[in-house]
Amino acid sequence: MRLPIAALVMAASLSAAGHEDCHRLLNSGKRAEARTCYQQLTLTRDPYLRAEGLWGLVLYKDANDQFRLAVDQAPKNPDYRVRWGRLFLERFNPDDAGKLFTEALAIKENHPGALLGLALVASDGFDAKAVELAEKALAADPKLVEAQELLASLALEDANPAKAAEQAHKALKISPQALDALAILASVEILADRPGDQWLARIASLNPSYARGHALIAHHLVINRRYKEAVDFYRRAIAADPNFWEARSKLGINLLRLGQDQEASQQLQMAFENGYADLPTKNTLRLIDKFKEMVTFKTENTVVKFDPKEAQLLRLYFEEELKKAIATYEKKYKVKLAGPVQLEVYSNHDDFAVRTLGLPGVGILGVAFGDVVAMDSPSGRRPGAFHWASTLWHELSHVFVLSATRHRVPRWFTEGLAVHEETAASPDWGDRLTPDMILAVRDKKLLPVADLDRGFIRPSYPGQVPVSYFQAGRICDYIAGRWGFDKLLGMMHSFAQRATTAEVIEQHLGMKPDQFDKQFFAWLENDVGKIAGAFDEWRKRARALAELAKAGKHDEVIQEGTQVRDLFPEYVEAANAYEFIVEAHLAKGDKPKAVQVLEHYSKVGGRSPEMLKKLATLQQQLGKPTDAAATLNRLNYIYPVNDEDLHRRLGDLWFSQGNIHGAIREYQALVAMNPQDKATAHYNLARAFVAAKQNDKAKIHVLEALETAKGYRPALQLLLQLHDGNTQETPQQKRK
Repeated sequence: MRLPIAALVMAASLSAAGHEDCHRLLNSGKRAEARTCYQQLTLTRDPYLRAEGLWGLVLYKDANDQFRLAVDQAPKNPDYRVRWGRLFLERFNPDDAGKLFTEALAIKENHPGALLGLALVASDGFDAKAVELAEKALAADPKLVEAQELLASLALEDANPAKAAEQAHKALKISPQALDALAILASVEILADRPGDQWLARIASLNPSYARGHALIAHHLVINRRYKEAVDFYRRAIAADPNFWEARSKLGINLLRLGQDQEASQQLQMAFENGYADLPTKNTLRLIDKFKEMVTFKTENTVVKFDPKEAQLLRLYFEEELKKAIATYEKKYKVKLAGPVQLEVYSNHDDFAVRTLGLPGVGILGVAFGDVVAMDSPSGRRPGAFHWASTLWHELSHVFVLSATRHRVPRWFTEGLAVHEETAASPDWGDRLTPDMILAVRDKKLLPVADLDRGFIRPSYPGQVPVSYFQAGRICDYIAGRWGFDKLLGMMHSFAQRATTAEVIEQHLGMKPDQFDKQFFAWLENDVGKIAGAFDEWRKRARALAELAKAGKHDEVIQEGTQVRDLFPEYVEAANAYEFIVEAHLAKGDKPKAVQVLEHYSKVGGRSPEMLKKLATLQQQLGKPTDAAATLNRLNYIYPVNDEDLHRRLGDLWFSQGNIHGAIREYQALVAMNPQDKATAHYNLARAFVAAKQNDKAKIHVLEALETAKGYRPALQLLLQLHDGNTQETPQQKRK
């Protein structure tokens, strides 16, 4: 192909100047000129420049091919690998991007662009290494404005607006045209409920179509759970550049968080159809399709959505618990919600994970977006892996706190208060102490209260997020225990007025944050210090205990296991001492001792369905039916799915004890599970409705029983009794 002379001259000049001129044109809002510039780059003989031009024209596949050719021709050029990595990063492939950045560093140590690339990869994953890598990039090139802007953004994510502003001003000293730095300064003002107009005006004067600035502000609003305002700024981004598909995708995701499913789908579909096909976009579109299959139940103040396979079963438990939590919190927080609470319960954990994509420090069991709550179903987890009712109360606390503060509350406080509420609802709820938590206390890894948000956003060691939940919860326990719960409410209202953690601690507790830390850590040491101090001994002896149990040395297991248990009483996870002691007692035929150990296990929060059902069986065998019913009912709040035996046994126990309401619920649960013995399930439910003087409902289920088993005599007798108006049970019916 023969190029026109003018094109050859332009291409030659661009080759000499590089691609930076095209980028400068684009960043100044001169889109037409930038497009022409990129087109001219594609005419050069240099595959690297062609790659840059094709990238600028959003011809990503062709750009990728040219970058590969450029690297093949110049394998020792680290710059080509860095720019190729940035293309991968932009096109949703951080793994390959990271490999290219690492290869560039192998060619040239401390290459600033490669270090910055790795910092961006780490930043996207909320990895603590992002700050260190950005600082290294800036040390390698003090004029690398993008690294300085990234540090400003990371500081703001870490809830340090003063440092964010300082870093942003440093970026502006490097380049007065640092648009992201201006967006960070605007974000600092907007998050503080001050107008960011000064900085937004400067962005507009430099580049009126700079949509990324508005999207960056939206990102920081999302990090702070201010989803409605984030939606407004994503809309501004789209208004500035209707083809900024990333903003459309994130607008859709955040509209979904607000329960606006229809527009969310439209925005996401538009982004996807125009090539923005990252995993969050694709997975969220699939999730919206699944929404159509979910079964929805509405009351005057709740909207609950379930997988159709378990909707009728879970509704019996979730709807009642949701209403109870709302009523409790309305009274406790002195807050009335403006509208209904929407609860989404996911039987597939991957679907729930899609719901939380892009959020830092989110508990892996549930999330609150305001008055929309999403959480795992018990069936989405290993049996006993979590306590769904505890999670529900945790998330409902967020709903009320976010409403009361207009989402102006530090993460540590709302998470800590929610953790506190779990055990306030019931002492055996909430997460138990874990080895990670114990080690964090022992090794002095807990953060000062004024910096505690960092532990949720960008953890610096494995397990720091759950440790931060633990610490925040214990802080709220400490405040409530020492000063009363009203003190926490007062702090909540001060946070709503944009007071900082330091200001709130001083105002409400009458001391500086460092004084509070000193007193809190002393209280915590008194609470768990003994366990922390004995942790290494516990771990060593726990391993030895497992060997004793394996060898069948029952007396030694009981003696040693009791001591191991007492070193760390809250440890109820795999291979806990309780299990070994119980099995040893049962092997010796000592059921009463086994029950004592199992009751202790249940009291401290043990959640194994197998262990709890074993406890209920032993309680029944020892003539303690009331205790057995309480144990099985506790299991309903842990794992009520896929267990016909649980609901049948509990229904029978409650029916015999006169708890007819409870019996009806359990028999309804059994019927909802489509049990193997449908006739008996419907018949027992009919009996319970008769006992509740709800004969119309009883007749429906006795007919269902007869439809399943036409000659089922107890059901025939009950049908005749209902017809005659004599519903006194015969001895034969009672035996059924």
